Amino acid sequence: MDIDRDRGVAVVRLGDGPNAFDGAFVAALDGALDEIEADPEARAVVTTGGGKHYSNGYDLEYLGSLAGDDLGDFLDRSRRVLARVLTFPLPTAAALNGHAFGIGAMLALAHDQRVARRDRGWFCLPEIDLGMRFSPFMLALIVARLGERAAHEAILTASRYDAAGALALGIAQAEADEAGLVPTAAALLEPFTGKDRGMAAQLKGDLYAPVLAALDE
Repeated sequence: MDIDRDRGVAVVRLGDGPNAFDGAFVAALDGALDEIEADPEARAVVTTGGGKHYSNGYDLEYLGSLAGDDLGDFLDRSRRVLARVLTFPLPTAAALNGHAFGIGAMLALAHDQRVARRDRGWFCLPEIDLGMRFSPFMLALIVARLGERAAHEAILTASRYDAAGALALGIAQAEADEAGLVPTAAALLEPFTGKDRGMAAQLKGDLYAPVLAALDE
């Protein structure tokens, strides 16, 4: 996971593969956030992947290798990194270069803004087809971002949304071609930059207090 910097915008490059959530991915994302938060010159954060995936969700093979406390600890850490993105003291945007599935889609929703690639990539919450339930925190995050009507559709149909569908449902705020993803994401964040970091984090915490309260449920 690399960080590029362009005029105060920290661009987190998640990687060129599936960017699936495993222990290393969660640790790397948390570390990238640490580095950006410690940088006084950073004004905004954009995350993006390479290839055909933004994030393909949980690494199911990795999940299957865990049990007991190890599994519970990993699931807790994966939710808490989403909560950290949700309340990050700088404005954040997800530049969706490709597929965002499951917790990868929820990572996108944790950002302040989202840009969908016009010619590639699905946004999907496939849990109903996988026989999986959402944790209270994840469910609260989805509803807070999409509203009950859109969340109902996305969760209970497991529909795959392209850029047009993501815009229509309120998943994304803009669309762009591949080259325009990061610049469009940075432009969306411009009105939110230059604010006091501590106050931004506090107000995000206030806005999403019911979501954050579900972390420990």
